[in-house]
Amino acid sequence: MNVQDLDSERIPRHVAIILDGNGRWAKQRGKTRQQGHLAGADNVETISDALIDMGVKYFTVYAFSTENWKRAEDEVQYLMGLLKRYLIQNRKDAIRRKIRIRVLGDISRLSPDLRKLIQSIEEDTKDFTNFNLQFAINYGGRDEILRATKRILAEGKLTEDQLTEDIFSSYLDTSGIPDPDLMIRTSGELRISNFLLWQLAYSEFYFTQKFWPDFTVSDLEAAIVDYASRERRFGGR
Repeated sequence: MNVQDLDSERIPRHVAIILDGNGRWAKQRGKTRQQGHLAGADNVETISDALIDMGVKYFTVYAFSTENWKRAEDEVQYLMGLLKRYLIQNRKDAIRRKIRIRVLGDISRLSPDLRKLIQSIEEDTKDFTNFNLQFAINYGGRDEILRATKRILAEGKLTEDQLTEDIFSSYLDTSGIPDPDLMIRTSGELRISNFLLWQLAYSEFYFTQKFWPDFTVSDLEAAIVDYASRERRFGGR
């Protein structure tokens, strides 16, 4: 079966991807880790275009975790520069194509110029509905839940009876964004690594051995077809 043969109701509304394996991809080819990250960034655009063509409305990519600060300083600085360059280069295209861009995570640790750029792009694209692209930057699922809880406590407006799952979700970075239907992780790792812990509660998972730079549109189509073959019961029978 091909994606083209699927009923629109079988296409996931929201796809989230852990972009893993850039460094190992580069090592296999005698390249630097930076070259691997650059190849990975280029692939985000390719896969985004394919998701738009398939009718997917939300795409969330795990770009930089709260744990990634432990990496070598030069690699961290390169990643931050790459994120900045990607946002600058794709800003006009996002506006032209009516794509909304949002950043998930605690941006307070980012440089002032990167924070300003993020806030500007989010403002410029906030009313667009053709496609929603979320970048998780300095993001960790546990950190997100803690930040949300602290905001609720600081406000002091809600009683125990008033605090529901929907209310709690509205305090998360993903407020207003539907939970992922499908989470894909590349590079053969079989874990979610602190990614969208609350939101992935009933998502379907798809793991592939492919490193992220090698993950093609055909691989994406295989993941979507596999997703469409599953019966999602959400705890029911």
